[in-house]
Amino acid sequence: MKHIQSRDNPFFKELAKLAGSVRQRGKAKQTLLDGAHLLAAYLDSGKQPQHILLNAAALHDAEIMALLERAAAVPVTQLDDRLFAELSELKTPSGILALIDLPQPTGTLAASRFALLLEDIQDPGNLGSILRSAAAAGCDAVFLSTGCADAWSPKVLRAAMGGHFALHIHERQDLPGVAKVFPGTLLAASLQATHSLYDCNLRGKVAFLIGNEGAGLSANLLDLATHQITIPMPGKAESLNAAAATAICLFETVRQQL
Repeated sequence: MKHIQSRDNPFFKELAKLAGSVRQRGKAKQTLLDGAHLLAAYLDSGKQPQHILLNAAALHDAEIMALLERAAAVPVTQLDDRLFAELSELKTPSGILALIDLPQPTGTLAASRFALLLEDIQDPGNLGSILRSAAAAGCDAVFLSTGCADAWSPKVLRAAMGGHFALHIHERQDLPGVAKVFPGTLLAASLQATHSLYDCNLRGKVAFLIGNEGAGLSANLLDLATHQITIPMPGKAESLNAAAATAICLFETVRQQL
C-alpha cells in the first residue's frame, strides 16, 4: 500500500482537482465516491473502481476492510489525515474514497419506458434526491439539461445514496429535442395545470418533465407535453419542492403499473 504525505504529490493534485472542479470531472471523465455506502453500491452494480484511498482510521474499520476484500485487485493508497480531509466535504471523514470512471450512458428516450427529463435543477441536494427516487421507482433513464447541477459532484452523489448506479444518466441534453422522440405519455409538472396527476393513465410508457426549483418548466417543454399535470394540495402550502413533487409522480406511476 502506498502512502502519500505531501500535498505536492502529483496524484494527490489530480485528486484535489477532481474533488473541486466540475470541469475537471468532465475532462477526466472520473469522479470520487466518498464513503463505504457509495463504494458498496458501486461494487453491487458490478463495477470496480480505479483506485481506493484511505485515511489512518480506515485500517481499523471492519466495513471498509470488507470492501477492500471485494476490490482486491484495485490499487490502494493511504493519505495523511489532513490530505484525506481536503478531498472529503464531510465534517467527519468517512475514511474511504474511491476513484471511478464516469459511466457512459447508453440508449435514447425513444427506447425508454419510464424516464425523467430534468430542466435546470440547480440544487445538488434536490438533484441527488430525485436520482435516488428515480432509482427506487425503477426509472431506466434520466436526461438533464445543461443548466442542471453536476450529477457527479460529491453533494449529488451523497444525496442519491447510490442511485446513480441503477440509472442511465444523460447530462447536457437538448431536452426539447429529446422529448420530441418519446413515443409514450409525456407529463409536465406545472403549478398552473388543472389536470390532476391522479386522473392520468400511467400504465404505458411514461416520462415526466420536471422544471427548475423557482421558474418551473420553460414554455418550449410545456408545449411538448402530452398533458400538463398538477399534484393536488389541499393544505396551505403553495408548492412542493422539486424532489418531493418528482417522488410523488414517480410512485403514483409505480402504484398504477403494479
